[in-house]
Amino acid sequence: MCYTYLCKYTAGMVEVNVAKLKELRHRRVLTLHELEERSGVAYNTIWRLENGKTGAQPRTLRKLAAALGVEPEELVRVGGTNG
Repeated sequence: MCYTYLCKYTAGMVEVNVAKLKELRHRRVLTLHELEERSGVAYNTIWRLENGKTGAQPRTLRKLAAALGVEPEELVRVGGTNG
């Protein structure tokens, strides 16, 4: 059993490269609301992802990547780095 204080993410979630997500959004001069409109991902979800509060479902990463013009793999955190 997984309690929220014991488990960081639920099954199926992908850890997001927070620095890359923020960098890409800033490089494209997009606000959180503008990225929400372009991607169809809720503002609160994007905020939680950018602040490392939650992981993302693969479909969420695909939507964000498409809106930012990159491959979804660029938004996935690899290994022990977040940048």
